[in-house]
Amino acid sequence: MKTQVTTVCDLEKELPPDAPDAPKWLVKALQVPREEGFIESQGCDVHYFRWGNPENPPLILMHGFLAHARCMAFIAPFLAENYHVVAYDLTGMGDSGVRDAYPDSVRAQEVVDVAQKTGLFEHAQKPIVIAHSYGGHVGLTAMNEHHSLFGGLIICDLMVLRLERLKAHFAGGRPLRSDPNRPNRVYPDYAAAKARFVLSPNQPCGEPYLFDYMAFHSLKEVEGGWTWKFDTSVFDSDFSVRDRILHQAEAVVAAPGRKAYIYGQESLLFDDDSADYVREMGGTDIPFIGVPGARHHLMLDEPIAFVSTLRSVLALWSASEESEASR
Repeated sequence: MKTQVTTVCDLEKELPPDAPDAPKWLVKALQVPREEGFIESQGCDVHYFRWGNPENPPLILMHGFLAHARCMAFIAPFLAENYHVVAYDLTGMGDSGVRDAYPDSVRAQEVVDVAQKTGLFEHAQKPIVIAHSYGGHVGLTAMNEHHSLFGGLIICDLMVLRLERLKAHFAGGRPLRSDPNRPNRVYPDYAAAKARFVLSPNQPCGEPYLFDYMAFHSLKEVEGGWTWKFDTSVFDSDFSVRDRILHQAEAVVAAPGRKAYIYGQESLLFDDDSADYVREMGGTDIPFIGVPGARHHLMLDEPIAFVSTLRSVLALWSASEESEASR
């Protein structure tokens, strides 16, 4: 490990400078002691957070495309009451380092390296992966390539639509990728940069304060102003291939290991019909749980309901394991 500091975060640095007072539940969550540091994966620094007691069952949390681990920083403390939890920035995003390329195999190995170097494999129980959106794709790849190392995958609103709906989605002017060779724009000040921040898909945010929090940690100050933290080369990843997106349902069904699916019932990328579609493709053994009122970014729309849903899935899996062990 490169650096390792366990502390209660400094709220003056953690919270957006231009936002109103943070809600009490958020302040309480962010003040749960956490470790922050870097591990090395395949020659690149990976930024991570860790919460909870290493003697508890392990969880590893992954964010979506162009996001960062702080989208889980107010979710993980609730899970850390009973679990050993790690969340990290995928390389090329957040505060992690950058690579020349980001193929799926490298992403999958990152999951293994983070789990190993933060001690998650030291527990008798295998780590469970909880992954949002693009992180779900990375999680599926990790399960395909390293499934013997992990105890299950909880996919959170990874895009799955029937073919005709998917074609209509992209026909509406939603590109699969941006130019990986175009550098990020530098804005003159933080306010100008923040004004350009949007969620993808561009839906309303149920908790506006969390929108501000995500925007704040998606930006960095550089010479001449402010710019995005993500590396534009991530747009040139394997995930950008159209065929992969068109066959996402099959990928969910085919991945080995225990799986569950949590989605926002008002999401544009996965809904009740998507769940029916995956079942029709063979995923009848996968539980699908819709969070009422949530859109694609469940943790920003209904954070407490999202935590409760995660706890429920984890508790059911634990009970199932105990039942099997007692036979």
